[in-house]
This record gives sequence, C-alpha cells and structure tokens, in this order.
Amino acid sequence: MSALPPRPKGLLRGYVSMLRDPPGFALQCRRELGQVADLSLLGMRMVLIHDPALIEHVLLKDQHLYIKDALTRGLDEVVGNGLLVSEGDFWKRQRRLMQPAFHQRRIAEYARTMVTETQSMLEGWSDGEARDLHADMMTLTLRIVARALFGSGISDADAGRVETAIAEIMRRYLGIFGSGIVLPLAVPTPGARRFRRQIAALDRILLEIIRARRAGAGRDAGSERGDLLDMLLEMQDEDGTRMTDSQLRDECMTLFLAGHETTALNLTYAFHLLGHHPDARDRLEQELADVLGGREPEMADLPRLPFTRAVVNEALRLYPPAWSIGREPTEDVTLGDYPIAAGTQIWIAPWATHREPEHFPEPEAFRPERWLDGLDKRLPRYVFMPFGGGPRICIGNAFAMTEAVLALATIAQRFELEPTGGRELELVPSVTLRPKGGLPVRVRTRTAQKP
Repeated sequence: MSALPPRPKGLLRGYVSMLRDPPGFALQCRRELGQVADLSLLGMRMVLIHDPALIEHVLLKDQHLYIKDALTRGLDEVVGNGLLVSEGDFWKRQRRLMQPAFHQRRIAEYARTMVTETQSMLEGWSDGEARDLHADMMTLTLRIVARALFGSGISDADAGRVETAIAEIMRRYLGIFGSGIVLPLAVPTPGARRFRRQIAALDRILLEIIRARRAGAGRDAGSERGDLLDMLLEMQDEDGTRMTDSQLRDECMTLFLAGHETTALNLTYAFHLLGHHPDARDRLEQELADVLGGREPEMADLPRLPFTRAVVNEALRLYPPAWSIGREPTEDVTLGDYPIAAGTQIWIAPWATHREPEHFPEPEAFRPERWLDGLDKRLPRYVFMPFGGGPRICIGNAFAMTEAVLALATIAQRFELEPTGGRELELVPSVTLRPKGGLPVRVRTRTAQKP
C-alpha cells in the first residue's frame, strides 16, 4: 500500500492553475497523474479521484463512512439543514418523506406546467431581438419550480429579487479572488452584508408562501392539493409534532434554488452548442417536426423524442452544472492502494469523468448521436453522473430531465437561437458552472416546419 497518491509537479503553481480554471485543472490531473491525485497543501488535505470504482465506493458502497465536504456543508448558511446538507437519520427521514413528490405520476402532472410556462415566455420574444438566454432560462425554470412544486406563481418583482439573490450567493462561493476560500459571515465585509440582505429577501418570499398556505391561501386558482408544500405541511413526527416554519423554509429553499438553477444552465448550454452545430440543430428540428407537427409537446411524446433527449444528455456531459462533488471521510479509509485520513476532502469532478476517451470518443466534440444506441445503459456506473450518484443522487433528477426535454422541444419548434458571442464560453465555476456574462443570442422565428 502506497503512502500517498501521486502529486502534481510544482503543486503551488498548480494551485494557481486550479484557481483560474478548476475544471480544467481536474482534467489535467486525470491525464497526467491517473485515477487518484494528492492535492494536499499547507495543512489542507485533499484527494482528487476519477476511478469509477473508487467513486462508487465513496458515493454508494461505503457512503456511510462519508459526509458532505466542508464547502458543501458551508451552504447551510443558505439552505439551513435542508436535504442538500443534512446528514444521518434526519436526512433519511426527510428524503423518504419528500420522495413521493417526485414519483413519475407527479412529474406527469408537472409536465403541462413546464410547457405552459415555456410558451408563456416565448410570447414575449420577437424575431431578430437580442436576448440573454441564460437570464431567460433562469426566469423560466424559476417560474416552473414555483408553480409545479409550490402550486404558486411568482411575480415579476419576486422573480427579479430571486435572480439577484442567487447571483450574490454564487459570487460568495467563488471565494477570495476566486480561490474558493470563503470568509466566515462574521467577518464584516461588504460582500457579507450583501449576502445577508439577499438571503433575507429569499426568506421573505418563501416564508410568505409558507404562511399563506398554512392559512389556507396562496394556491393558484385551479391547482389541487398534494403538491410538495402540502406534503411538507402535513408531515409529522412520531410524537405528532409538525415541521416548524424554519424547517419548511430549509427544505423549500433547497428545492427552490436547486430546482431551477441546474436545469436553466443545462438549457443554456444546449442552445449554445446547437447554435454552433447547425447539423445537430437541423436534426433536432426535423425530429420535432416529424413527431409534433407544430403542436405543443407533452409527457407522452418523450419516448418519441430520442434525439432531443440526446441533446440534453450531451450538454450535460460537456457542461455539467454540478461540475464538482465533494465528500469527507469521518474515519480513516482506504481508496484503492492509498490510506486516506479522516477529514480529507475528497474531490470528484464530473467535468473530467465525462471526458474519458475510453467511454466518450472525441470527448470534446458535441455529438448527441452518441446517446442514440443505448450508451447510457452500457456506461460503467459513475462515469456519467450529472446528478451525482448513490443514495444522495439528486431527488429531482427525473423532474429536471423531463423539464429540459420539454422546454428544449417547445423553444426549438418556434425559434432558432443564434449565439452572438464566441464558440468558447468563459465559465464561472462556483457552486454550479455558470457562463460568465450570460449567453447573448439573437432570436430568429422559425416560419415553417422542415419538409
């Protein structure tokens, strides 16, 4: 058994590279050092792993030996003790109680909302206008999650407040000079004060929805009981006590944020890639014409839209919104040939695992067709993991895939989106992987179906 995994040469210089481009640094480590790399420096212990078998041990087989990493745990200042950061029996209880809201039958009920909200957004678009697609997708998915999961619409003013708050949250987790090192909120910096104000704004929006529902209001006309908020309100412990407003706030905040940010990014990157690959865009439009013939997509169409789903998968592969996964062992463990001390930060980088040439020939190429022959069934587990893996895989993964396919189909039927920026995006690797400066596009109305 080796004492330590291999280390990059000139690790201090390597850290500068990591601060500038963390996803690229992870990929470089994979190519130069293999499946495991020791990145420990200046008293901080960190190991980067790429081997699917080792990832499976961390996320599944030995998952009871690990908790979320320190950076993820730090998100409790946003989501409290919500599903993203909670641990142990409390997490298991919350996950079990919330799972029914994401069953297939429930997602089928949400599908109509996904299409309706997308069509509503498109009514405000006009031929030839310039738009920031990322901003539009963020607003769209925010409205979908608010209505589908909470049975409530969200005003334009509140949507704007949420977007401002999320931008500030992401800015904080870039850390000092992009280092990922986050100062405690107790340090009275201007950034900390802005962050506190934005969290307070999000709290006001969510608590208003929760309190209105407790009072029997706050549900849109025609919406039925049984959405996620109803389920959470009706949950009770064995002793009969129910969740407090604070507990409800934590779970709602987690879903409110995670439930729209990643799908908005997936759609943004999908249209960016389609805009630079006209052959793929033409094939997508042809499939939509053949299957839909100009009508709105619906849940039943999903099995007949394989290329549309392949575009979503390929965008997730090349630009995984959840680009980094972290864990921390609570006791000394062994990973492959290496002993790993308790407290070591374990870094898993889907950005790199999604570019394994063995599994994805021409890994940097946008080739949606690679997914059409059952690739997702043949891949080893933990090679393609846009939603994480193991028991803590994203609870809303099926919701997100349904939303992305339906929204992509709805938009692509009516408009072609021409990127007005360069082919290469400048990325901001915060909690999620965002395009710096948004994604400027020009909207072109599709006036006829493909022959």
